Amino acid sequence: MKIAIGSDHAGFQLKEKLKAYLQNKGFELKDFGAFSEERADYPDFAHPVANAVGTGEMEMGILICGSGNGVNMTANKHHNVRSALCWNEEIATLARQHNAANIIALPARYITEQEAEKCVDAFFSTPFEGGRHTQRVHKIEE
Repeated sequence: MKIAIGSDHAGFQLKEKLKAYLQNKGFELKDFGAFSEERADYPDFAHPVANAVGTGEMEMGILICGSGNGVNMTANKHHNVRSALCWNEEIATLARQHNAANIIALPARYITEQEAEKCVDAFFSTPFEGGRHTQRVHKIEE
């Protein structure tokens, strides 16, 4: 699976840990930054990740900022993107199962590294359930 990943300065450390974790599991990642903990604006990284996922260049995405809200809001402005703010495994599973989410947004300041790993594992291993959820997902984009 090809995964786009990006964060601002607040999410940098968690991004680096998740990159190593996922690469060890055999995932192919493209890092869109940030590349340090120097102050950075989250849209500068969320837009390129969302573009890559929305155009199909990358299959899925991970975005990380302090609360997860900024990157999530930015990503959801893009066509063919359904970004979900996740803070535990169950929410990540439901985001895929019921909402066909293709980007997971994580709140670096409010989640442990272990919980983040559980979230991405659930997110990338859970298929979209379809059925009654398909009609709802189609209504997301006007």
